Amino acid sequence: MKKAILIIITILTSSFVIGQEIAGQWNGLLKVPGAQLRIVANIGKTETGYVSTMDSPDQKAKGIPVATTTFENSILKLEIPAINGSYTGILNKDNIIVGKLTQNGQSFDVNLSKENISEQVYARPQEPKKPYPYYTEDVKFVNKTANITLAGTLSLPKKEGNFTAVILITGSSAQNRDEEVLGHKPFLVLSDYLTKKGIAVLRLDDRGVGESTGDFSASTTLDFASDIQAGVDYLKTRNEINKKKIGLIGHSEGGLIAPIVAGNSKDINFIILLAGPGLRGDKILLLQNELIKRQSGMPEVEIQKEKEIFKGAYDLIIASTVNDGNLKNNISSYLKTQYNDPSKDTDVELLTAQVTNTWWYNFIKLDPVPFLEKVKCPVLALNGSKDLQVPAEVNLEAIKKTLLDSGNKKVTTKVLPNLNHLFQECQTGLPTEYKTIEQTFSPIALEEISNWLLVQTK
Repeated sequence: MKKAILIIITILTSSFVIGQEIAGQWNGLLKVPGAQLRIVANIGKTETGYVSTMDSPDQKAKGIPVATTTFENSILKLEIPAINGSYTGILNKDNIIVGKLTQNGQSFDVNLSKENISEQVYARPQEPKKPYPYYTEDVKFVNKTANITLAGTLSLPKKEGNFTAVILITGSSAQNRDEEVLGHKPFLVLSDYLTKKGIAVLRLDDRGVGESTGDFSASTTLDFASDIQAGVDYLKTRNEINKKKIGLIGHSEGGLIAPIVAGNSKDINFIILLAGPGLRGDKILLLQNELIKRQSGMPEVEIQKEKEIFKGAYDLIIASTVNDGNLKNNISSYLKTQYNDPSKDTDVELLTAQVTNTWWYNFIKLDPVPFLEKVKCPVLALNGSKDLQVPAEVNLEAIKKTLLDSGNKKVTTKVLPNLNHLFQECQTGLPTEYKTIEQTFSPIALEEISNWLLVQTK
């Protein structure tokens, strides 16, 4: 969901460092189920000892704080509260630190050296190559409500004609028009597939990303919805677009944005929700975190303890009427009481800042139900059975029930076997798999989308 891909993912937002006599940059490779992640330990020497931070280049994470760094008798020890973990390693005669990273009760072998480790390049066989067998045009238009310029690509089956059109809506976190994530370009693949089927496709850089202007960090889901409405208004100015056949396809948080726009506009002919949420934001985040930690092997007692702590913090946000300094102080005090460990104070401040930033605060409180209740056009909702970020059954059931109860009988929901949150065929569904899977978008999912869409637009 928008941005980091809806989502508290410890392993995906972690990295690991290391030190030696040690000052300098140390590089290693963390092997977790379904993925290999480069890690970098940046160690500096001070008058009293050592300080360090960590980077995880493959996760775009830099400067992760290390609370304590010690190096005695060739043994390096790092305490890393930001990932709820630690590292212990021994510097050998080959100038390699042989050690283990422990995180959430799990241990991983991680050796560090001064040698650079190149990023592994994965094939992306589905990614289309130019020249495309259809017409594309880079476009820009203004969201007058927000006074920003949005940029994207319009794909047309032919340069001239009158076509059904869809706007693709990205998931959480700042993303470009291809919804690029971990080397994949899902929206480029989807756009290519649909345009070849005779559908015009508009895909956009999020505000503040690529060629679009605006401040992403200060924006909410409702702000992003206004950007999509501006896209609808733009399509209506194009002679090549059939104004009675404009639809929306939203992925993850985009699957929440689509109903917001459709419920307030008579211009939307249909919507497709790909891993769209049917539950309130806090419930999505709690369930997501629980499922990912369980699939990662975290002990159940720790999963439940963490769930209760996070639920308490989210409850404070749900009960609040304004996101101000008092709320931040209340959440910080609550978390410090729950953890009851001064060494976690840095973690507490980071977590408090996260859940009270503009997007998180509003997403936690955002309930899809009032928006879904207003949607009267046909709806297709798809989820992968191994989606750990927006779990399939509970969200599809909520979406279907809300639409039916509000009188919309034109609803189709379906769980696609063995697909993850990105609609890739997968093994575990863990976000750590996303990058290593060559497939960008399951052909089964592409066919489900296009078949339903073509029926709606006859």
